[in-house]
Parts: sequence; C-alpha cells; structure tokens
Amino acid sequence: PDLPLFNRPLMGSYPPGSAIKPIIASAALEEKNINENTTVLSTGGIRIGKWFFPDWKAGGHGYCNVKKALAESINTFFYAIGGGYQNIQGLGVDKINYYASLFGLNQTLGIDLPGEATGFLATASWKEKIKGEKWYIGDTYHLAIGQGDISVTPLQVASYTAVFANQGTLYQPYLVKNITDPNGEIIKKNNPAIIRQNFISKENLRIVAEGMRQTITSGSAR
Repeated sequence: PDLPLFNRPLMGSYPPGSAIKPIIASAALEEKNINENTTVLSTGGIRIGKWFFPDWKAGGHGYCNVKKALAESINTFFYAIGGGYQNIQGLGVDKINYYASLFGLNQTLGIDLPGEATGFLATASWKEKIKGEKWYIGDTYHLAIGQGDISVTPLQVASYTAVFANQGTLYQPYLVKNITDPNGEIIKKNNPAIIRQNFISKENLRIVAEGMRQTITSGSAR
C-alpha cells in the first residue's frame, strides 16, 4: 500500500510549500520590484474583499525585509511580491513561472534514472481551459507560497536549492560516476553537466542565501 518501489524523489510530484520562497525572492529582486531593504508590514495576513490570506503566525511578524521574510517564512511578504500589495508591485503568474522554469521546474533535469517527473506549473490559460475560471489574485498569492496548482519533485527542490549554495549554477544531477570494464578500466565517465548558470545575479543570490542561513540561526528552523 505504501508503494515501496515508487521512487518518490524522482517520480513523486508534491506542492513545494515554503520551499518555493527562495525562487520567488530571487525573481522579485531580479525584476527590481524590491531590494534588500524593502519592507512589508506583516500583521497576520492580507484581506482582499471577502477573502483572507493568512500568515502562519497569529498577529503577524511585524516589519520584514526579504531576509527576515525568508528566515521566518513570512507569507504576507511573499503574497506582496508575488501578487502585489499596496506599494509593492507583484510578479504575477507569468513571471513566477518564468523564473521557476529557470530554476528547473516544470521540466525533467535529466538524471540517469528512468521515470523522472516534470512537476507542474499552472498558467492562467490552463485554469480557464481546465477549470473554466479566470486567474484571480488569490491564485497568485497561493502560488507565491508554494500552494495551489503547482507541484515539484524532491529532486527539483534539492537541485534548485543547490543553486543558492554554489552561487549560481543549476547542474544536471547524476547517480553513476563512471562505468568500468572487468579489468577496472573506465569505459565511460560522467562529469557534472551544467543546465544553466548566471541567470540570477551574484548579489541577489547572496541576499537570498543570507536569508536562508538566517532561517537556521534566528528563524523558523533554528
């Protein structure tokens, strides 16, 4: 019943939740919608008409910049930079999907194992066609915190997280280092292959990586 032979890291597609937030932060920084010091006031969530989009912390987190927003996983900040709020221009679904694709989502990474899934990124046209509804700002808010119509593989999350650790390179993951013949001679050697690099500025990668580090030193994962 637990599907022990189903390779979840490669074949399973799941909502990323807050693991998407480094990508959203990078996109907003790259688009210059925010900078390192842009602040948003988190009071517990955002109300749009009759809909309420909550923070996980009752009463909110107070004023936050992008590093604090990453460290404490502050939904309000990501609602704002994803869909827009007050004086913050939102990325919108198309820009979010564009940057998510740069980080390797909605595609296979080409690992040397069978059955790798692509995950899924929804578009406004997909929602209209499949669900018969237009795309609402609430859909973008949900997307910006890794919920709603988005799924990723654990391998994709590991791969794009490594981009922040190595400061800018998305590698093709691989399992087999080399293949030898019966005499021990190498007949095939796999070297790290680059899928994409330098698609986010070093400065913006630094900002996001510092926020991720603060998750451990002072934030929600300490």
